[in-house]
Amino acid sequence: MTIKQFQTLWKGAIRYALLFLLFTACSKSNAPGNKEEEKPLPTQPTQFNNPVFEPVLADPAIIKAADGWFYGYGTEDNWGDGQGNRLVPVIRSLDLVKWTVVGNAFTIKPQWKTDGGIWAPDVVLVNNKYYLYYSYSVWGDTNPGIGVAVAGNPAGPFVDKGKLFLSNEVGVPNTIDPFYFAEDDKKYLFFGSYSTALNQGTYVVELGEDGFLVKNLASKVKIAAGDFEAVMIHKRNNYYYFFGSKGSCCNGSASTYQVRVARSTSLLGPYLDKDGRNITERGNGTLLIAGNDKYAGPGHNSRIMTDKNGTDWLLYHAILKSNPIVPGGASRRTLMLDKINWIGDWPVIENEIPGDMLRKAPEF
Repeated sequence: MTIKQFQTLWKGAIRYALLFLLFTACSKSNAPGNKEEEKPLPTQPTQFNNPVFEPVLADPAIIKAADGWFYGYGTEDNWGDGQGNRLVPVIRSLDLVKWTVVGNAFTIKPQWKTDGGIWAPDVVLVNNKYYLYYSYSVWGDTNPGIGVAVAGNPAGPFVDKGKLFLSNEVGVPNTIDPFYFAEDDKKYLFFGSYSTALNQGTYVVELGEDGFLVKNLASKVKIAAGDFEAVMIHKRNNYYYFFGSKGSCCNGSASTYQVRVARSTSLLGPYLDKDGRNITERGNGTLLIAGNDKYAGPGHNSRIMTDKNGTDWLLYHAILKSNPIVPGGASRRTLMLDKINWIGDWPVIENEIPGDMLRKAPEF
């Protein structure tokens, strides 16, 4: 054998050896038992029990964001964990059951009011931006108000766009609990809370095209009496449904919050309960959910979330009576989840109380 022939054979042997090694490595990386290279997708729970998040997410607002995640936002609160007041806490989930803390919606508190907390946020996607409508108030505030902030990301940070109006500007006491609703190229803001004054109640006003201003404060329409707060409007088939909370929200285990409903064939009302009574009169509304021996004060529900099977789910806060207060002294308003059944075109929650057993989870 010549030297040239030997070199040719040697190069060929090296080439085959390299190909064999490469094939072996690829086979191992694709083998079922090789866990290091696998990136399993998050598993979805098949069952759940309440609460779905704790210690606190008071007055929850839930949105399905463009990135595929659900985001939850709550009233400014001190969770008693040494981190001070959270300026609108933000949590997220893929399934409404397993939630993780993302951070806070605001890095600094809006400056258009001198005192108060940021309460009862409502977050919506408007003009490809995330709008956060919020209340600015202290307990017993004689002139609370409502503002709006904007972010390009559902996790924030949100940049404040300032005040929409104060109570004394719109002529409604206790102007808190904003709720945004859009229809037929028009934008509306519902608002209002507890009061016994002559001008008490939940009202609605039309917003400008950008959602940052009210067209005419004097054109407000009364929707419900002042024994309601935390308005949420849901459209289904031929009806608009009013969900509102009554009772005390924040007295620990003695809280009496409950959710009542009414419906209308028009967005601006009149809204009538199941007995045909107009909710602009105090004392009306059909019960959806109330407290029981275990949970106090279920209320201030979010928008309804619908899973892939068409099942509707309601998120709201409630207080575990055996553990009602966080170390900082605030009511421990945990995040709850319950299925809504529709019976005779009326929303119904089983037994009219918070669910307290393992149940089938939403499917997404």
